[in-house]
Order: sequence, then C-alpha cells, then structure tokens
Amino acid sequence: MERRTTAWFSQNLNIEMPLVAYGHAGYPLLMFPTAAADYLEYERFHLVDAIQPFIDSGKIRAYSINSVNRYSLLNEQMPAHLKAELLTQYDRYITQEVLPLIRRECGEDARPLTTGASLGAFLALNMYFKHPDLFRGVIAMSGGYDIKSYLKGYYDDNVYFNNPVDYLSNLTDDHDLAILRQADAIFLMSGQGNYEAPERSRQLSDILNAKGIPHTLDLWGPDVDHDWPWWRKMLPHTLGKLVG
Repeated sequence: MERRTTAWFSQNLNIEMPLVAYGHAGYPLLMFPTAAADYLEYERFHLVDAIQPFIDSGKIRAYSINSVNRYSLLNEQMPAHLKAELLTQYDRYITQEVLPLIRRECGEDARPLTTGASLGAFLALNMYFKHPDLFRGVIAMSGGYDIKSYLKGYYDDNVYFNNPVDYLSNLTDDHDLAILRQADAIFLMSGQGNYEAPERSRQLSDILNAKGIPHTLDLWGPDVDHDWPWWRKMLPHTLGKLVG
C-alpha cells in the first residue's frame, strides 16, 4: 500500500498540520480522527488495515488529517466563543488547504467522501452538510451532532453554523437543498451497545427526513459497542456499497 505523509503551516489555524495519504488511485476519502486524537489514529487502531483491500485495488485513496478538538471542544481552559471560532477556522483549513491538495491528486472536480467515528463523525458530517457542493457524502459512525453541551450555554453564529441539528433544522437554501435531495452517500451509523447513543443518529435522521434529504440510518445491534472493533467493520461494510 502506498503511504505518504506531509505537513505544512496552516494560514487558517496558525499551527503546523500534518496529513497522511494512503493509496495510488481511487475515490478520495477524507478521515477525521476521534476525540483529541491525531492524523495517524486510524492507522494505529487498524482501521486503515480494514479498508486496505479498497486502497490496494485502486478504489479508494484515503486521506487522514488532524482535528482541532484538543484545542477547541475538549479544551476546558478555552473560552466558549474561541472554541466555536476555532471550528470555523478549521472549516476554512479543510476547504482552502486540504481540499485543494486532494484535488491536485485526484482531479480538479473531485468531491471526497468524509468519514469519522465518535467526535470525528461530527466533524465529517459537519463538513459535508456545510459544503454539499464540495463533498459527495458522509459515513458518520457513532457520532453526536449537537455541540452545545461543550459550550456551557454560549451561543453565537459560529456555534449555530457548526451545529448540524440547528442549521439543518432551519435549512431553506434552495441551492443546498437541491444538492442534498439528490445525495447518494449519506450514512448515519451507530451501535446500540455500551457507550453508544443511537438516539443522536435517530435525531439527525428525523431532521433529514423532514427536509426530504435521502440517507441511510444504519443502527447495529445491542451487542455493538462504541469501540474500534465495530468501526473496523462499519467502514468497509459501507464502502463496499459505494465503491464495490
């Protein structure tokens, strides 16, 4: 499997941001790490191994990046307004820095799939729904899509526009709705076992249904916990539906 790493100083975040890419060809997949983890997490926990058949066959080219969760949502010392502002800066980092790199390698019209587990599922889903013209879809595993609990009552435009349960509930933009109503790759996945919260995926599914946005709500059984062995099954299971 071809593997390469790179890093650069992000003008949007004012820190160095690394990236690892796997594969030589195929549909681009942009991976967001869980919690406060880093860009190599999916490699360490063997999720990259789980999707290696898709990579080796040239069906998928995977890109894994850092998040800013450790500085933002998970940072108890960070004021809430700065947590939310950093999420907006992170959005610009993706669209203005990461996406151009992917398009240079995969084609100027490439619209990557996004994916992540746990807090990475929030990041992946938020990125897709804010920019459905730039991304094809999302595979969100075991996520929650309301960040207000991290912000202790603080609310502003940066919170609203990074909180999917809010901005999707109020979505009326004809352009974005037209794109989303033709979507073929929105997957909300969760187990129903230990530490899972399937009601969060159901809540988002209800919002999407109300807006006429097609998607798959895929809830696995009560034995399926919030843990790596299951995410290593969920992601290749869904990729198989999308890229064969």
